[in-house]
Amino acid sequence: MNFSHEVDLLERACYFGGLAPCYSHSRMLRILVSDTIHIGKLNASDIEVVYSPDIEYDQLKRVLPEFDALVTRSRTQVDEPLIGSASRLKVIGRAGVGIDNIDIEAASRHGIIVVNAPEANNISAAELAIALMLNAVRGVSQSDRMIRKGIWDRHFLGREVNGSCLGIVGLGRIGSLVSQRAQALGMTVIAYDPYVSHRRAEQIDVVLYDDLHEMLSRIDILTVHTPLTKETTGIIGPAEFNLMREGVVVVNAARGGIVQEKALASALEEGKVFAAGLDVFVTEPPNTNNPLIGRTDVVFTAHLGANTTQAQERIGAEILERTARALHGELSQGLVNAPALDPNVISALGGHLRLGEILGKTIAQLVDGRVNRIEVEFSGNFPLDPDPVVVAVTKGFLEVFLDEAPNYINAMSIARERHISFSVISDPESRGYTNHILVSVLTGVGRTSVSGTVLEGDPRIVSVDDYPLEIRPEGTLLICRNYDRPGAVGRIGTVLGDAGVNINNMQLSRVDQDGSAMFALSLDQLPGEPVLNVLNNLSDVIQSLRVVQL
Repeated sequence: MNFSHEVDLLERACYFGGLAPCYSHSRMLRILVSDTIHIGKLNASDIEVVYSPDIEYDQLKRVLPEFDALVTRSRTQVDEPLIGSASRLKVIGRAGVGIDNIDIEAASRHGIIVVNAPEANNISAAELAIALMLNAVRGVSQSDRMIRKGIWDRHFLGREVNGSCLGIVGLGRIGSLVSQRAQALGMTVIAYDPYVSHRRAEQIDVVLYDDLHEMLSRIDILTVHTPLTKETTGIIGPAEFNLMREGVVVVNAARGGIVQEKALASALEEGKVFAAGLDVFVTEPPNTNNPLIGRTDVVFTAHLGANTTQAQERIGAEILERTARALHGELSQGLVNAPALDPNVISALGGHLRLGEILGKTIAQLVDGRVNRIEVEFSGNFPLDPDPVVVAVTKGFLEVFLDEAPNYINAMSIARERHISFSVISDPESRGYTNHILVSVLTGVGRTSVSGTVLEGDPRIVSVDDYPLEIRPEGTLLICRNYDRPGAVGRIGTVLGDAGVNINNMQLSRVDQDGSAMFALSLDQLPGEPVLNVLNNLSDVIQSLRVVQL
């Protein structure tokens, strides 16, 4: 079966999930807003909105059982005791992107839908990046400070952005908006994003590079708009600055830590970087030890990407509207957690949905290169049609590199936006298990695969790249392809032991015809970069090394 019918699969997944209005009602539905939010006006005659932005936790716990929905920002801690006390609660709305203050697992256990409004501040964030860029190239802040001190200095020589080349790391929604505005200013735009297709980039007149370093060597201005993940942390460091042209301008209005702060300070000091604009820092607010704070060639803002009147109004209006729609069973936008599954489906297919997410999340951390296609093969017998597991695989895969957690409603749409194609194969042969799921990802570099099954209700990974390995998928895994030589595993274990990293489980595969083997180590903690560097330098033993966090 070709997966060009992803909409049908999604509809079937929603059916299996029991999507329907939250409940039938003849009484007025009530929404409590517990934080300061520009909520606007809701056009729904059957919904009452109570605005109580200063309500304290104890009082909220007392009154929440009288409400059908709760809308918050970051002040209100929506924890298990609060959720458990509100028997009538069906929806939690979070204004903005972050959901750290909400216990998502507790909400899901209680069958409560969580929605947010992550897109509302995209324009504001993109405009701030452009503002920081223009301020930096023209020395606006420097001149402003001098004039306030009574100094009239006209010697600063700024630059025009017209005709320059802008490089964007991360061509998602905000990066795409930045590219549009940069082009309107007469700039040429190139980008690096391994999860965006060349076709998508061409649609917005952006040249997409498969190699970050090649892109960096061609730019006059750099701006980053990628989430902070294991792969993107410190992605712009000393080596990257060395590749850039003399006098480059650097902007970070995404996440602190993507651009290494010490490396940026050194590049500014050496004159490699002409100026910089920063809205975000590793530590916020930054302390006086930050090497950038005292520099006059850096313009700062205090994480203000979403702080515009229009963005706040959009956030308030959208989260209230989405919360109301969720109460009426419309879950097309902003859903953070998967809808509660019917108990019969959970007992029949729930373990396979969990396995699907695990396989997707695992392979996303193993794959190299730009993703062209994801293949999912179902073998053996399943208690129900396993099509919804494809959505679970996609959700898990996207979780690794997206800031906004995907869900069972939007995962396929996000994959489609990034031009990731799918194919689904059904094979009655069991592959040695009652049922078996094989996920393969095809890139320009090659093919990567991981498979699993459900044993006594618990998901298991049973192979990686055709090497048989039975792995309990939890915590931190170190997956290593190695040469079959005496002492190979022992040397790696010694490095980890000397670093105080405990191995709690180990699985060895058979040796391949070319003398290669694979083993997987379950670790009690994530090894630090220095330890991983030592391991990667064991080139006489290790062919490849991957850390997977589940």
